[in-house]
Amino acid sequence: MANCYDDLKERGFVEQVSDEGNVQRMLAKPVVCYVGFDPTSNSFHAGSLVPIMALAHMQRHGHRVLALVGGGTAMIGDPSGKTELRQLISKEEIDANAEGLRTQLGRFIDFAGDRALMVDNADWLRPLNYIEFLRDIGRHFSVNRMLAAESYRMRLETGLNFIEFNYMLLQAFDYLTLYRRYGCTLQLGGNDQWGNILAGADLIRRVESGQAEAVTFPLLTTATGAKMGKTEKGAVWLDPKRTSPYDYYQFWINTDDRDVGRFLALFTFLPMEEVRDLASLGGENLRRAKEILAYEATKLNHGEEEAVKSREASRALFSGEGAVDEASVPTVEIERHRFDEGVPAFVLFADAGLARTRGEARRLIAQGGGYVNGRRIDAADEMITTDELADGALMLRAGKKKYVRIRAS
Repeated sequence: MANCYDDLKERGFVEQVSDEGNVQRMLAKPVVCYVGFDPTSNSFHAGSLVPIMALAHMQRHGHRVLALVGGGTAMIGDPSGKTELRQLISKEEIDANAEGLRTQLGRFIDFAGDRALMVDNADWLRPLNYIEFLRDIGRHFSVNRMLAAESYRMRLETGLNFIEFNYMLLQAFDYLTLYRRYGCTLQLGGNDQWGNILAGADLIRRVESGQAEAVTFPLLTTATGAKMGKTEKGAVWLDPKRTSPYDYYQFWINTDDRDVGRFLALFTFLPMEEVRDLASLGGENLRRAKEILAYEATKLNHGEEEAVKSREASRALFSGEGAVDEASVPTVEIERHRFDEGVPAFVLFADAGLARTRGEARRLIAQGGGYVNGRRIDAADEMITTDELADGALMLRAGKKKYVRIRAS
């Protein structure tokens, strides 16, 4: 089979690797690998797609993948990449969040026939005997080496508590447990997990005389320096109740020109030859590459039907191609009696979420960026009344790309 490591590296998934030659040799035949996911929310956001897509690529290359939900470690909180203590959440909330993550992972990974498994480290961490754990596992860890890890060095300046200091031991024990139970020999994760993953590989060597490896992904930011998966409105969620399929599609189609090729490689399964061809497009033709990126990403997460609806709605709104499927456009309900009295345009735009504040809505309209049913609004305090409603609804637009449908209820 084609070597998955080479594919992942070409697509931009690889930041660090423990032993590149050995990882390439390992992946020349089927192996078991895993990625850990933090169940502190009931939904992934777009920034979580790098590890999810990496697991999906591994499975497509014939490897068995384990998606580990940290129902045990979430009760402590990972200090990696954080400058302060994470807020601790209850066992019941963690378990409920884990169920939501299982559903979303199933859109990208095939769990049929044990080709992939969902495992929860709560199964082995919550029943641990602390004294036995210290004796059997803790003795293999050097405090000096732990303090040298970047995740701990960052926290020493602001304060690292004893609970967090245990996190590396628990994640290393996860790797050891999966090695023992499933023959897992490769852990993948974000680059902020490098020290924790290496600790697990070292623990396997010390306890079982086994060989295990590590691969980490780059911590992605966009070309503008923004954190991947973040917008002005906040996180872009994989849960359609938190981010609609249409808004999800818009997130991808609004990708910065400089990121299009990179995101096509990371967030779609298109062959790299096609990715390179699309990335080479310039000018107006780059819009086609963005549309393909948005369609493919939305199809993976929400299914082909929602991807088609979102694409057609986007084309209709932005290009005037065909009728708008209004069900695909974000909708906000506002009481009808407000339109009977008249709603100032700047208030309506703010209430619809097209501006963060009423002051920002005033500036948007003053700069000529506010539209009602395709008509530009000239005055921020223009009263929008029932005369603008058609079948009980109207369409707002901010600038060229942001649409919200208002439904009078």
